[in-house]
Amino acid sequence: MATQSQSGNLLDSVDARTKLAGSNKMEILLFTLGSREIFGINVFKVREVSQTPKITKTPNMPLGVEGVISLRGNIIPVISLSKFIATETGEQANSTSTMIVTEFSKHTQAFLVHDVDRIIRVDWDKVRAPESMLAGNQALITAITELPDGKLVSILDVEQVLSSVIGEKIIPDLPHASIDSDSFMFFADDSLVARKEIVSVLDKIGIKYHQANNGKEAWDKLQGLANRAVQDGELLAEKLKLILVDAEMPEMDGYVLTKHIKSDHRFQGIPVVMHSSLSSNANRAMGASVGVDAYVAKFDPLVLVDTLTPLLAS
Repeated sequence: MATQSQSGNLLDSVDARTKLAGSNKMEILLFTLGSREIFGINVFKVREVSQTPKITKTPNMPLGVEGVISLRGNIIPVISLSKFIATETGEQANSTSTMIVTEFSKHTQAFLVHDVDRIIRVDWDKVRAPESMLAGNQALITAITELPDGKLVSILDVEQVLSSVIGEKIIPDLPHASIDSDSFMFFADDSLVARKEIVSVLDKIGIKYHQANNGKEAWDKLQGLANRAVQDGELLAEKLKLILVDAEMPEMDGYVLTKHIKSDHRFQGIPVVMHSSLSSNANRAMGASVGVDAYVAKFDPLVLVDTLTPLLAS
């Protein structure tokens, strides 16, 4: 298990991780929930790891929230992951000895786990989406990868966990975008909750869309659109007005996907917007380094629309 000081050393290499942009690699913090199953979370979402302090119980907390703690002057909720994930025994494990403090989607929260192991670096093309998104654990698992010893690691869709705790955002009424009726945009995101939120926004502003569940699928579909435009003697940019990409996706991340798009003349004139729960300056710099035209943090529908609207109209 990583102690607080050890985990601090593991997590302080921000400059080294920033260099991963465009390399199609990611770093995963491995942890367990009291069984032999191994889970993982992207290191970029982790602020620190420590022993669980005293938790203050508060009334009327959402399901899964054990209470709150004071962390460096900030009050943050403490979420028990075992309340959401049944282990291989089919039971919820008593997994509360270690705390992973996470920061994503403009929220800071602590996840209670049983034990933290280590950080591993993996190629995104070795990270696969689950075969099917079924009820139960599958809805909370966004990807699976394999360790050198053959053990599987389930990478959590932590945005889905957070959505389960705080509820899905209510999408307000939004103004329709000024765009031709035969034009559309394309988006790619591996998170089920993120795809639902994006679709709700696009439906409200009246934008047609194509979508993909990971970077590799997105690149395959985009190449198909580009090939069809060439065969028809058309410019793809006349119909495809914008591409929205997530940063973290199985098989091909958003940084590599953006590099592919920007290096292919068939996509010339089509802006690429990165839409990510990772909103630090380092992540924004990573996006800029591969050529994204805008970077917007998940998930604020008004900010998303304000970012997309001028690019769609250009």
